[in-house]
Amino acid sequence: MNSNKAGKFIVIDGTDGSGKTTQLQLLKADLEARGYPVAVADFPQYNTKSAGAVEEYLSGKYGSAETVGPYKASIFYAVDRYDASFKIRTWLNEGKIVLANRYTSANMGHQGGKIDEPTERKKFFAWLNDLEYNIFGLPKPDLSIILYLQPEIAQQLAKQRKREDWTGKTQDIHEDNLIHLQKAAQVYREIAADDANFKLIDCAPNGKLFSREEIGRLVNQEVKSVINE
Repeated sequence: MNSNKAGKFIVIDGTDGSGKTTQLQLLKADLEARGYPVAVADFPQYNTKSAGAVEEYLSGKYGSAETVGPYKASIFYAVDRYDASFKIRTWLNEGKIVLANRYTSANMGHQGGKIDEPTERKKFFAWLNDLEYNIFGLPKPDLSIILYLQPEIAQQLAKQRKREDWTGKTQDIHEDNLIHLQKAAQVYREIAADDANFKLIDCAPNGKLFSREEIGRLVNQEVKSVINE
């Protein structure tokens, strides 16, 4: 591996329960085994000041996801990403491959899913793009991988998994709302269809869940095209 290569910013995102954290860990191990320097940013940054409003929102303190609405909720997450943007930019300047567990694409899916009217949703995406990349000046990913899993399957997996980043309820206000998950999943598919920097991987075609190794192979295929292997 050529250590003089410029850094790359790769996001692992997607529907709830699709195995984002698992795939990020597998990808990190694989890249490091091939000699690449890797750094990881995990969002939201739970138990930090910058994620305070996100935690309160997800706990339901501010009301339901629909009550808070997409615009206010997006600002909570953008502030948290702004806090992390300084270390991300440093890592990229050092030539590292930066892997992010969720990023702006998560707002597009979860918050955009609250907006049913397509024209209004596009307006929201334009506003969000301006907020994150112009006002806050966040680094733009070179690749965003969207792991897609049918919401009904995802909700069952979310109920089964052990939560290691949350000290409140077993599920947050997004995971506990199947309609919200269904809308977010549909928006993720639309995003991947409309933007070449987004690559969607269906983790359970025909309702049969791929193994983590098979999903990892598909993730690696997309990543290799970005790091020019």
